[in-house]
Amino acid sequence: MLDKDILCATDLTPASDDAVRVAMTIADRLSTRTTLLHVLTKDERNAEGREQVQAMMDAQVEKAGSSGRITPKLSEGDFMKTIAEETGQGHSLLVLCTHGAKGLRQNLFGADILKLVRHAATPAIVVQEGVRSENLLKRIVMPVAAHPDIDKLLDAVVGLARAFEADVHIFQLVRPGESPSQELLDNKLKMMRHLENAGVKHQEVNEPSTSFSIGFAQATIDYAEKVGAGALAIMAHASDEYRYIADAEKERMLTNGPRIPVLCA
Repeated sequence: MLDKDILCATDLTPASDDAVRVAMTIADRLSTRTTLLHVLTKDERNAEGREQVQAMMDAQVEKAGSSGRITPKLSEGDFMKTIAEETGQGHSLLVLCTHGAKGLRQNLFGADILKLVRHAATPAIVVQEGVRSENLLKRIVMPVAAHPDIDKLLDAVVGLARAFEADVHIFQLVRPGESPSQELLDNKLKMMRHLENAGVKHQEVNEPSTSFSIGFAQATIDYAEKVGAGALAIMAHASDEYRYIADAEKERMLTNGPRIPVLCA
């Protein structure tokens, strides 16, 4: 259930302006509030530094066109650990921005963003600098996955699809001569039933593979771009089936070329 406020982590860079805008758009659709979190650096942990940070946060909110339903929060500590811990303090969703190859503090690469969302207590939406907002979450592409614990992601997809009146494409890459596992097929059926029971418009997509790559990320990204998707929805953790390539593939999804936001759980 997405019935609590939205947590948005900001490092006060131009890239995080996009995260603030996305977080507030989602909060408006869900009729909830946004907590804007900044983890102070050592140089900011004094009266002057705090004042400057607060002014920059106010400027971000104003730039995003807030209706005033924002609660600013300043914290100290390791920023990855602090953000992850804050997700457990009564929030529905984490929104944060990656700079493609870089992220918060200019040194969070795809692997670090992936590590952070894996430790978050809530689902997370990762957006890139320059993300297009006109079709945000209007169509969600959700690749099939063999994970036994997919309910959390499904619930987040349902909540956001309802809020944005989105349709969901359940995407499976079909390779010649390759048979999907029974776990994956069972989960695919579970996805479709879950969306059907929730009244969310959806369709099954079986996309023939056009390359010899063992990975799935690029084909998923290409399809999402082709259909004008406003989000990808993926499991943050690796399944046993693709564990040896999963991290690299998920990092590629988070930093995808078309800059499509990625929902992780």
